[in-house]
Amino acid sequence: GFGVPVAVLSAAAGQGKAAAAALEGMARQPEQTSKIQTAMILSLAFIESLVIFSLLVFFLLNSKLPTNEQVQAVAAAQAGQMAPTR
Repeated sequence: GFGVPVAVLSAAAGQGKAAAAALEGMARQPEQTSKIQTAMILSLAFIESLVIFSLLVFFLLNSKLPTNEQVQAVAAAQAGQMAPTR
């Protein structure tokens, strides 16, 4: 249970540092703002995806995700409810 908070705090620090560096770069070279902004948005998305991945690993290690049989049972139940009645 300690890995997710560490991942979140590390990502928050990384996102803050990336945003600060991007803003500094935009201030120094305003003509490159669109390129810097695109790179910043991509880097923030990659950082955030690592946090989501760590959350997924946390759930997998704790066996909280449903099994294939449970997912299939729910899907079959929903398909039965959605069948048209005549």
